[in-house]
Amino acid sequence: MLVDDLKEIAEKEKASHKAIRIHVCSSTGCISANSLPVRKALEAAVKATGLDHTVEVVGVGCMDFCGKGPIVQVVPEGTMYQQVNEENAPAIVAAIQAASNGTAAPADAQTPEQAPLDHPFFQKQLRIVRENCGKINPEKIEAYIAAGGYQALAKALLDMSPAEVVEEITQSGLRGRGGGGYPTGLKWATVAKQESDRKFVVCNADEGDPGAFMDRSLLEDDPHRILEGMAIAAYAVGASQGYVYVRAEYPLAIERLNKAIQQARRQGILGAQIFESKFDFRIDVRIGAGAFVCGEETALMNSIEGRRGVPRPRPPFPAQKGLWEQPTLLNNVETFATIAPIIKNGADWFAGIGTDKSKGTKIFALTGKIENTGLVEVPMGIKLREIVEEIGGGSPTGLPVKAVQTGGPAGGCIPASQFDTNVDYESLGKIGSIMGSGGMIVMDEDDNMVEVARFFMEFCMDESCGKCIPCRAGTVQIHRLLTKIRDGLATTDDLQTLEDLCDTVRNTSLCGLGQLAPNPVLSTLRYFRDEYTSRLRDTESDRSFGTVPVPGAMHTLSDLHSGPDGLPAESPL
Repeated sequence: MLVDDLKEIAEKEKASHKAIRIHVCSSTGCISANSLPVRKALEAAVKATGLDHTVEVVGVGCMDFCGKGPIVQVVPEGTMYQQVNEENAPAIVAAIQAASNGTAAPADAQTPEQAPLDHPFFQKQLRIVRENCGKINPEKIEAYIAAGGYQALAKALLDMSPAEVVEEITQSGLRGRGGGGYPTGLKWATVAKQESDRKFVVCNADEGDPGAFMDRSLLEDDPHRILEGMAIAAYAVGASQGYVYVRAEYPLAIERLNKAIQQARRQGILGAQIFESKFDFRIDVRIGAGAFVCGEETALMNSIEGRRGVPRPRPPFPAQKGLWEQPTLLNNVETFATIAPIIKNGADWFAGIGTDKSKGTKIFALTGKIENTGLVEVPMGIKLREIVEEIGGGSPTGLPVKAVQTGGPAGGCIPASQFDTNVDYESLGKIGSIMGSGGMIVMDEDDNMVEVARFFMEFCMDESCGKCIPCRAGTVQIHRLLTKIRDGLATTDDLQTLEDLCDTVRNTSLCGLGQLAPNPVLSTLRYFRDEYTSRLRDTESDRSFGTVPVPGAMHTLSDLHSGPDGLPAESPL
């Protein structure tokens, strides 16, 4: 494979496109809403009207407006239809035919509602990572190449040294999108300087946060973008083997990822002497069984090695001793999907987006009690209010939005009074939440915040691997105390015990699951304390329900692993 071969493939693919293309969302969300029968109905309607010489129906990835699926868009005209069903197909094709003839489309009760591109949902988005999603066929490498795919890899291999690639990523200011926000370039530089005959690059696709589907969508919609980012990273740090660790609950993502790897191998883009350079790199998929703790990097590595998925003590860090005791670079899906645009457009371009310390864009899965549900890619530093009220359209229930939970089960609940906060790593940390991988769940005045905290604690309790006592036992006791408060059986002493226990679990747990598990409790106590105190009993009887004595010695470790604003310090690697 040569660079000229990429150009030839791109030109041939573009030449094969018909004048009009009907894009049908074929991602998991729309498939669950029956988009595959819609696609077949559109193909039949095109053939029945004799337009198959000029019109083609193409399955594409998610178009972001997930709550309005199935989504269909006519290209290049741009008309987007929402909540399409099979009966709508003839009316859509008739409208295309009328437009081709320069006549008015016939009135038809079966014409679906349009989703105009000037809809507020799209207006403040900036699609960098998701620029191809909903525009190309994710199962066809030629479509990715025609969209400029693998040009960044060719540039890195042929025009840049590994050190120059690391420096470009460092200067871009990119931070890990998996939750911790650690500087990506610094992590790459740490792996690159390790002396070893074997190094690994691992993509963490074990997305397990309730309400989060950003990584799943990227894998389904643009798998080659992740492979290209991993290959660039491998060249930069000196690795020859990569793994994508993806949970088994994502069958379509796994299918398309495997297909993309096979296609890249056949084209010579993965394998030996890529672009006739001295760089060799292969990627394999490893499927996880759904343990939430395997999203933690050391537990993930144990799982890849065939061991029980539990965290390892650190140090040593994965950059020093990771998979099979060799230096290992771990980044999540969105981080790798951001690499190609940076190499292609330059560090200064990327660094010009966002804030001083949080560069670029971030993808959020906007869900819950919100009018416009879907995937949102916005510049760092945007106000939370803009996402909730303008892009999201506010609550559909008629009740005011009460809070937004960011960062998954380890995140915090942000009240409406804090919605003018900038969405970046530092600003969210200051108000007791985290960026996380990008989950954003909206709640209205009907939601009981004690019950919300209890729900997330139950999740963490169930997903605890059990290796360390603070997480294994502490999450259970916190959950029992929350149940006691919810049921009106708790006293002020119980509330104090709850806070002390949260502090202990946060500061003494082995990994991020336990360290961050108390966040929903602490943030709701901070902003919605009255919902706790209003449920307390006046007496201090029956204090034994669901609690155990908490050793006072554990509270002397309050500063262990603590970072700014009382949040656990992120891993240095």
